[in-house]
Amino acid sequence: MFSKSNLSYEPLPLPDRQDLNDKDMLARATAHQAFMATRHSVRDFTNQRVDRDVIEAAIQTAGSAPSGANHQPWMFVAISNPDMKARIRAAAEEEEAKFYDGGGGDEWLKALEPIGTGVEKPHLTTAPWLIVIFAQRWGEYEDGTRFKNYYVPESVGIATGFLISALHHAGLCSLTHTPNPMKFLNEALKRPASEKPVMILAVGHPSQDATVPAVAKVKKPLDEILTVID
Repeated sequence: MFSKSNLSYEPLPLPDRQDLNDKDMLARATAHQAFMATRHSVRDFTNQRVDRDVIEAAIQTAGSAPSGANHQPWMFVAISNPDMKARIRAAAEEEEAKFYDGGGGDEWLKALEPIGTGVEKPHLTTAPWLIVIFAQRWGEYEDGTRFKNYYVPESVGIATGFLISALHHAGLCSLTHTPNPMKFLNEALKRPASEKPVMILAVGHPSQDATVPAVAKVKKPLDEILTVID
């Protein structure tokens, strides 16, 4: 992939190709849009078991995302251990208590009111899996010297989108959770200083009485998110 020695550019024939007509392309695009519109962030999970193989397959999809210089600057830590999930929940709720006690600021707290969030985060222990996503700010060669990673936030963001889509395709729900700060995750999960925690993704099946905030169904229309220059 990359090393301290110079690597030469080696072009390969495109290994996968799709030649679709306009009608088929539109049909696929609209079908995918309709499918992704059925994805919802939920906070109400069951503890129904999810096979590790499913989680690994979804993370492998995330690992296929494009990245700056193909450095793939991400690390995913998948957790099903109840004790570790409880430890993460306790630490996250401690940070959330500070946030909701005024640390987040009035504007941010007001923006969250329609979402219905609060200090308690039961999904962190109820959901069968937590996936903690780390961004690798730099890498290290085998001799311990560092190398720079490029476009790290952009690359990790794309990979996270791949992961959420793959989990939805597998019939699972997920919830992004970003307590601030998240340094406790490095200590709990024994991750190096080069890795910055980006989010916790709770993954599992929704409970029978799961709800979503009404405001979450309000999406900007196309003319507010798209400008076409043709």
